[in-house]
Amino acid sequence: MRSRNAAHALVVMLMMDMAFAQSYPSKPVRFVVPTSAGGGADVVARALGQKLAATLGQPMVYDNRAGAGGIIGTEITAKSPADGYTLLIVTSAHTINPSLYAKLPYDTKQDFAPVGLVASLAYLLTVHPSLPVRSVGELIALAHAKPHQMNFGSAGTGSSNHLVMESFKLTAGIDVAHVPYKGGSPAATALISGEVQLSFASPTNSLPFIKAGRLRGIAVTSSARLPIAPDLPTIAEAGFLGYQDIGWYGILAPAGVPREIVSKINQALTKAQQHPDVREFYARQGIDQATTTSVEDFTEVIRNEIAKWSKVVTAAGIRASQY
Repeated sequence: MRSRNAAHALVVMLMMDMAFAQSYPSKPVRFVVPTSAGGGADVVARALGQKLAATLGQPMVYDNRAGAGGIIGTEITAKSPADGYTLLIVTSAHTINPSLYAKLPYDTKQDFAPVGLVASLAYLLTVHPSLPVRSVGELIALAHAKPHQMNFGSAGTGSSNHLVMESFKLTAGIDVAHVPYKGGSPAATALISGEVQLSFASPTNSLPFIKAGRLRGIAVTSSARLPIAPDLPTIAEAGFLGYQDIGWYGILAPAGVPREIVSKINQALTKAQQHPDVREFYARQGIDQATTTSVEDFTEVIRNEIAKWSKVVTAAGIRASQY
């Protein structure tokens, strides 16, 4: 009798979930952006959000909650109702933080429902023009000739461009000092002024200054050259076969959102990705559109990225005690 009652309760719950999914969405959807307005995640969220709103038939309400490497906005999402009315855009920093911090206010694997991967982003290895190097080989040679004398800037300890540089340092066997800043804009300003000598930066942030001669591009971290910067070789071309370090953007919901609703959002996301305006936006930003937005594939990406960055954080000896 007890098992029959349990089975009946399960059927009722499934029917309720299906009915809820059929009426979803019936009100505006909050889109949490765990960075400040105008940043990479913010502009991607707004470009996608316009098309998501059109498909779902409800407006997107953007909620910028910057701070602590994305942790503040991410925690807000984890503790939101599991009803599909709160979405979160994340970057690769989401999979770095579990290794970087001794304790987070959420479980990166358990407290979220992956919705879809939307795009990836290569970084440009960029130097100040005063640095006498024009290739990856020359940069490595100079680092070996002047150990501990070169420095690089980042958007902060544990930021994506910090960890990409640490990964490159381990691969190339060089040691350059880290200078963390409070965000991407101060880090970019420091590089342009010559306060730091090198950095990994997004194409959007670095290409205008490279073209103006205020910075020098050395290489890209993708496996193939970028259409937006075809003259820049890949780091793999410099002899590091198979090298690739890219950032990415993806959409999460709180854990427990009914599968039917996650599927509905995923389908709307896939449609938004195919819109010509979104494709054009990605091209202008030097962003590669994800070839798939499936829930399963994005779940696998998160799992693999957590493992990858855990190795880098451990090897580089990085630890942030608090956020």
